[in-house]
Amino acid sequence: MRVLFVSWAWPTHFYPMVPLAWALRAAGHEVRVAAPPGLAAHVTAAGLPYAQVGRDLDAVARIRDYIPGRTAGPAGRGPRAVTLFAELAEAMADDLVAFARAWRPDLVVHEPTAYAGPLAAAASGARAVRMPWGADLMHRQATLEAEERALAPLFARFGLDSQESPDALGALTVDICPPAMQVPEESRPGPLDRLPMRYVPYNGAGRVPVPLPPAERRRPRVCVTWGTTVGRLDPSMVLAGEVAAALDALDAGIVVAVAGEQCPLLGELPARAKVLESVPLHCVLPHCDLVVAHGGAGTILTGLAHGLPQLVVPQLIDHTFNAQRFTATGAGLSLTRDEAHPQGLRAAVLALLDQPSYRKAAEEIRDDNARRPTPARVAEQLAVFAEGGRPC
Repeated sequence: MRVLFVSWAWPTHFYPMVPLAWALRAAGHEVRVAAPPGLAAHVTAAGLPYAQVGRDLDAVARIRDYIPGRTAGPAGRGPRAVTLFAELAEAMADDLVAFARAWRPDLVVHEPTAYAGPLAAAASGARAVRMPWGADLMHRQATLEAEERALAPLFARFGLDSQESPDALGALTVDICPPAMQVPEESRPGPLDRLPMRYVPYNGAGRVPVPLPPAERRRPRVCVTWGTTVGRLDPSMVLAGEVAAALDALDAGIVVAVAGEQCPLLGELPARAKVLESVPLHCVLPHCDLVVAHGGAGTILTGLAHGLPQLVVPQLIDHTFNAQRFTATGAGLSLTRDEAHPQGLRAAVLALLDQPSYRKAAEEIRDDNARRPTPARVAEQLAVFAEGGRPC
């Protein structure tokens, strides 16, 4: 079986697909990742074959408009964002369709904002599979209606009809989000055929230092991390340094996990705070007791995969959505930017460390995640789907 993974140049949308791509490769299937040049280094660092398609657009400048308070009018993942995703698809479409028609994949796996994915599937006769990066933010009525309008002219350019393509809006969705955090069925616009998969953390490549094993620690250890997206959009929103300084008054170890290029954004840190530069988060968290972060889906799911309670300080629209879904699980707390002053941060961290219910909820989600089908099992089910069968 040939499987084509499609993403635009946003690493955090691509990373959740990596374990499934590995599993398919390990099972003997052919895998390619098609993306614009901006994703090339991330794909090859993951050890996957890369096919360059299209050109990069300055998505960062456009996404800055979605930061609350910057612009008037609608924000978030609704029609305005759909316009951006349609433009990104346009920039990939010609090369991607040509590649797909030449390579003839059996499946096209795409993250939900990579609209060129279902287009490539329809153009090459493959089945298309959605793969969200967390709770399914994109499966909303207004978004689906806008997607239908955006896909129609894109499909028509290649002599295709999106209405006649059964997979255009996702005949099958690989769901890596723990059920406790997923959008409830009653809140969705309609049924969606979901194939559950265990969330296997992949937070990029990097060097791993020799950490202190938990048995040698006398105090709880707090990991402070602010992902990579926020710093690209607005460096002033990277609060990791401020958080570490606020927590210095507590009897806790502090680890700051940060991408190397964003170290200058931390400012002056407490002397005892340990900075781990460009170390994949999934290699850091096994040695921590709590996470304080920005609310990115990858960070939240990685923390839950390790059974850790978390404090979330969201500042972007999707981070606020993630925080709402996360706190509903009982595994952590959320503070607004205004509430995240030193006293508020310390009080929330102490509550998370002192009250067993948060850890218990996080560990229950960790255990539930471990019981879900592995990427290897999902690879088997996708082979059935590619042949026209129904995964079970």
